[in-house]
Amino acid sequence: MISIVVPAFNEVGNLEPLVKKIHEILDSFEDRYEIILVDDGSTDGTLSLMEELSEKDARIKFIALSRNFGHQNALKAGLDMAKGEAVISMDADMQHPPEMILEFLKKWKSGYDVVFSIRKDDSKANYFKKSSSNAFYRLINALSEVQIEPGSADFRLLDRKVLNVLQKLNENELFLRGLIPWIGFKQIGIDYEPDQRFSGTSKYTFSKMLGLGIKGITSFSIRPLYTATYLGIVFSVLSILIYVPYILISFYSGHVVSGWSSVLATVVFLGGLQLMILGIMGIYLGKLFMQAKNRPTYIISKTNIE
Repeated sequence: MISIVVPAFNEVGNLEPLVKKIHEILDSFEDRYEIILVDDGSTDGTLSLMEELSEKDARIKFIALSRNFGHQNALKAGLDMAKGEAVISMDADMQHPPEMILEFLKKWKSGYDVVFSIRKDDSKANYFKKSSSNAFYRLINALSEVQIEPGSADFRLLDRKVLNVLQKLNENELFLRGLIPWIGFKQIGIDYEPDQRFSGTSKYTFSKMLGLGIKGITSFSIRPLYTATYLGIVFSVLSILIYVPYILISFYSGHVVSGWSSVLATVVFLGGLQLMILGIMGIYLGKLFMQAKNRPTYIISKTNIE
């Protein structure tokens, strides 16, 4: 069996055409399949549409979360409930071309355990979005021991043995783009050009993308903590090297060298640096605190999956 997992948040205008397209593609495939639609606390009728579609077609399943837990957690809910030997995850906005499902399955049949998509440069995307995305992947690959393919997305196929490992992980802050390369197994990437969103607007604001970036870096690297330590050492040494000439000049000339503005600027700069270092430490401590609570990453309010 093949499972297709689609998390959705306020995507009522996209679900029906997406499901229809998936049916058109997989009806010609020899294996049985199921489509798992995950409602991440939508407020626009998305859940009602999921229930309606599932009543008409037994191959369509739905999962309703008790509130909005975020894309990654909603995706994990669907992956946890999937029964297929191969599980494909994709977004509900139809920017992930459903036609690629057959390419994923061909690679899987040829022996690959993970088939992931690599988003090619989108000429229609604005410059800031493209440059910030490229900067994020360069930064996380520089800081982390896990290398993430630039442009990789949550549009991928997982073999059952990979999914079994993923289901056992209970991380509080999920970053699946990093977890999948970390798990390993035989992986291959396929380039794709994103389609235009069929309906609605993107739910990923700048603040959400920034939060996802910080989550990704801090989930797979402690190098920022080492960087903070190194910065502290460097500035301590520099302060000593700069302060010694002032002492010598004052001693031999008999008067104190003025420079209140430079002193004030240095104090403000070092104060800001200290706050930044404390912030980095606070992020990691906060992650430990939340993980220690061991709360579930999602709560299911209702589902038709038995």
